[in-house]
Amino acid sequence: MKFGLRLRGGLLATLIMFGAPVVAPVGAVFVSSSALAQTVQSISVEGNRRVEVETIRSYFKPGPGGRLDQGAIDDGLKALIETGLFQDVKINRGAGGQLVVSVVENPVIGRIAFEGNKKIKDEQLTAEVQSKARGTFSRAMVQSDTLRIAEIYRRSGRYDVSVVPEIIEQPNNRVDLIFTVNEGAKTGVKSIDFIGNNAFSSYRLRDVIKTRETNLLSFLGSGDVYDPDRVEADRDLIRRFYLKNGFADVQVVAALTEYDPEKKGFNVTFKIEEGQQYRVGTVDFRTSIPNFDPSSLRSFSRVNVGSLYNVESVEKSVEDMQIEASRRGYAFAVVRPGGDRNFDAHTVSVVFNIDEGPRTYIERINIRGNTRTRDYVIRREFDISEGDAYNRALVDRAERRLKNLDYFKSVKITTEPGSSSDRVVLLVDLEEKSTGDFSISGGYSTTDGALAEVSVSERNLLGRGLFAKASVTYGQYARGYSLSFVEPYLLDYRVALGLDLYQRQQLSNSYISYGTKTLGFSPRLGFSLREDLSLQLRYSIYQQEITLPSNLANCNNVIGSSTFNPSPAFAAANGIDLTSTNGLGCYFDGEASLPVRRELANGKTLTSALGYTLTYNTLDNNKNPTDGLLIDFRQDFAGVGGDVSYLKTAADAKYYQSLVSDLVGLVHLQGGILNKVGKDDLRMLDHFQMGPNLVRGFAPNGIGPRDLNPFGTQDALGGTKYWGASLELQMPFWFLPKEVGLKGAVYADAGGLFDYQGPTTWSLTNEMTTTKNSNCTPSTISPATAGTCTGLVYDNGNVVRSSVGVGLIWASPFGPLRFDYAVPLTKGKYDRVQEFRFGGGTSF
Repeated sequence: MKFGLRLRGGLLATLIMFGAPVVAPVGAVFVSSSALAQTVQSISVEGNRRVEVETIRSYFKPGPGGRLDQGAIDDGLKALIETGLFQDVKINRGAGGQLVVSVVENPVIGRIAFEGNKKIKDEQLTAEVQSKARGTFSRAMVQSDTLRIAEIYRRSGRYDVSVVPEIIEQPNNRVDLIFTVNEGAKTGVKSIDFIGNNAFSSYRLRDVIKTRETNLLSFLGSGDVYDPDRVEADRDLIRRFYLKNGFADVQVVAALTEYDPEKKGFNVTFKIEEGQQYRVGTVDFRTSIPNFDPSSLRSFSRVNVGSLYNVESVEKSVEDMQIEASRRGYAFAVVRPGGDRNFDAHTVSVVFNIDEGPRTYIERINIRGNTRTRDYVIRREFDISEGDAYNRALVDRAERRLKNLDYFKSVKITTEPGSSSDRVVLLVDLEEKSTGDFSISGGYSTTDGALAEVSVSERNLLGRGLFAKASVTYGQYARGYSLSFVEPYLLDYRVALGLDLYQRQQLSNSYISYGTKTLGFSPRLGFSLREDLSLQLRYSIYQQEITLPSNLANCNNVIGSSTFNPSPAFAAANGIDLTSTNGLGCYFDGEASLPVRRELANGKTLTSALGYTLTYNTLDNNKNPTDGLLIDFRQDFAGVGGDVSYLKTAADAKYYQSLVSDLVGLVHLQGGILNKVGKDDLRMLDHFQMGPNLVRGFAPNGIGPRDLNPFGTQDALGGTKYWGASLELQMPFWFLPKEVGLKGAVYADAGGLFDYQGPTTWSLTNEMTTTKNSNCTPSTISPATAGTCTGLVYDNGNVVRSSVGVGLIWASPFGPLRFDYAVPLTKGKYDRVQEFRFGGGTSF
């Protein structure tokens, strides 16, 4: 409407100049040009109620000589109309050279309401529209608001939306404005196709982008909603993916979108020109800086001759080199990568040019948008400050660190000129987001049974960058609580201090005859040695005790009139037939194993240990890796006070490699050793316990040394040494939509657990006199043979366990789930098999 008024006003002035008769537009009435040519002596205003007379007169400004001519009157009329305050404006000639301006004011909006909107709240729509309650009503503005509301719905994936404004007149020149919304059905992406992709399948590329196809589970997310901004961002993701894999000439030419009325959704097609795949031919270093050896930066290069050309590796190399040059005193050094392609050999010769950049300093760092997070929390992510030399690599690193904090929806660092040519101002623009989480987690596994957890956490406590979490767990076989606190910058150093307080109770189940109660506290320090290498130091102190049902620890060894019932070991050594009516053994009613009862007799045990973990991580994705290496090496030394002493060492390495046709190979190696320290014997509880975590197809605690007493619980005793190796091939189900998140796996495992070094003998007299077994009666038992009654007979053979199996991996909306079916190929004589295994959980 506004555009139309402007056009008519302009045409009117043109027609007047040529003396042509005109018809005045609605809301604008003119007298003849001859009348207006007369000198205007005064301006009177009629019809105004809210707008002041002087305000209206101010729009008619006299020209040179103080004369209000034709052009000034025309400009004043157009300016009044453009204010949007009036629905009608008339100009007439009065007596005595008087100009009469008659106006009809636009109504005032009494209230604004929305009807039919269920997916978008009133508060959000109110903030988006320009029309406001108690503001002036404008039809042009209402039309603009109608289009804006429809656009908001289209951004949320509802392209069938319709918005109808309704005006209800009220007394005193007021109106109510009602927007009636018909939201329509959600308009999703029905298909995603790729043209020109020869090196990578469409299935693989769909995993790279954020847009998803509509499927049965789409209601749990919004990735299938058509968003043109997201599609445009997907083009860059595809391009970056190709550049990481050696395609230096790749171009994502277009992202074509077409609405299909029959499917009521969009078809998205990405057109790709891949080009050739290149490998690195040579890597060279050059510099124009005097007395600087460019080859000294070779160790900071992540680009290797013969490897696929990877733009991300080049970018990270540039960053590391530029930072290292700055540390050496060349604060203004700039590293610029270059590359010459050899189209015949399909190689790229990479050159890192180290030159002196402009001498620019940081004048200020201005932070905007942090309504909750303290300034110092943001500034400490910078390795530079006001007055330092401007280093783009350090600025980019700070931006990446701020994004990784996960405190903000968006982070953008830009520069603007400072007070002089050698000064710049850094502008840090942020948008805060919620950092608190309340979750109810549930899960089930064949090991732990059903499990539920309620937790409350805050990643940015009080806006100071602190992390705090409290959780309570309750399940069939596991219960407890934990409190955690992390200060990521201890004493303003990039060292994370963590504090953990926990209490856990593990109940007896079909895999173990005993339960454990553990109460512990653990402070820890975390260091980031570099982006792919981290170190954690920790101290752990915890109190642990074993619980047993009374029937497993009552020492029944006198049956009927018998005065001595031999153990299996004693019977075997002396030729006693335990199947006869004379001897049923001292474990007649199912005693727990000797090491278990010994821990029960010892009561609560305090463990005090120092430890560390060194982690090397180059995975491309921590949740769903397809390439990279993850290595954990950890050691714990117990004996810093407490009742227990040992040295425990464990290593775990996983290597992922993308193979052909979206297949991912995994090599998993692990091993550990437990060493005795000092004079104290090793406890059974400190031994390694293994099962499907080492070789799938076996039950928890299903392999390794085991108590052989046929009348006892035959508990797994654990071992001091273990090793494991696994080969796995993961593959997608190409016949299913990518968004379903299902993939299969085939694997082969091998490993071993051996060398039990815990207690094997224990005086029966000692066992009977402990308070835990006060119901035991020595009675007529001979002291000479009492010790043999509690001797431990166990299997300690170092047998290689192996299995093959298949698995189903589901990245479900309910959390990651995995189903495994494995068949043991080789096993120990007393191992326990569990061919099917299931586990998973989520937060909801």
